[in-house]
Amino acid sequence: MSRSLVVFESMYGNTEAVARAIAEGITAHVPVEVVEVGAAPAEPGDDVALLVVGGPTHAFGMTRPATRQDAAAKAGRATVSQGPGVREWLESLRDRPGTVGAAFDTRVVRPRVPGSAARAIARRLHRRGLTVGDAPHTFWVAGSEGPLLDGELERARAWGAALAAEVAVPAGGAP
Repeated sequence: MSRSLVVFESMYGNTEAVARAIAEGITAHVPVEVVEVGAAPAEPGDDVALLVVGGPTHAFGMTRPATRQDAAAKAGRATVSQGPGVREWLESLRDRPGTVGAAFDTRVVRPRVPGSAARAIARRLHRRGLTVGDAPHTFWVAGSEGPLLDGELERARAWGAALAAEVAVPAGGAP
C-alpha cells in the first residue's frame, strides 16, 4: 500500500501547522506521516507515492544557516526546526522517479516581497525525478512570526485532499 510523507521546516510553528493541516487533508485518501525536516528519513521508502515538502520563505527563497540563526535571534527563543533545513535535506534526497511531489511555503503577506521557498523546493523535487504536478502553494502569515491569516489552515487541508486524490488507488487497483 502506498503512503504519503509531509516533510516540513518551521521556525515559529506556522509552517508546522500548515504541514499538519495538509496531512489532515491527505489522510482521507492515503496514509500519511508528518515529519520535521531534522527527523526526516534520508531514504523515505519506496512505498512513498506522495512527498510534500515545505518551509518558510527567507531572503527570497529557502532558508540557509544564516537566515535560520537570524530567525532564532529575532524570536529570542528556540525555533521549531533547529538543525539543517529543507535545502540541505533535498540535497541528500536520492532520485525518486515515479513519486509525486508537491511544495509549499509560508510567507509574510505584507510587505509582499519577491521570491518563494515553494518554487525553489519544487525545482529541486523535479531535479530528483519527482513528478511535480500541482503548482507550489503559498500560505500567508501576518508577520514574520505569524499568525497565519484566517482561512489558511482550511486552504491547506483542501490542498492536501486534492493532492492525495491524485495518487490514491481505490480497492479495484486502478487510479
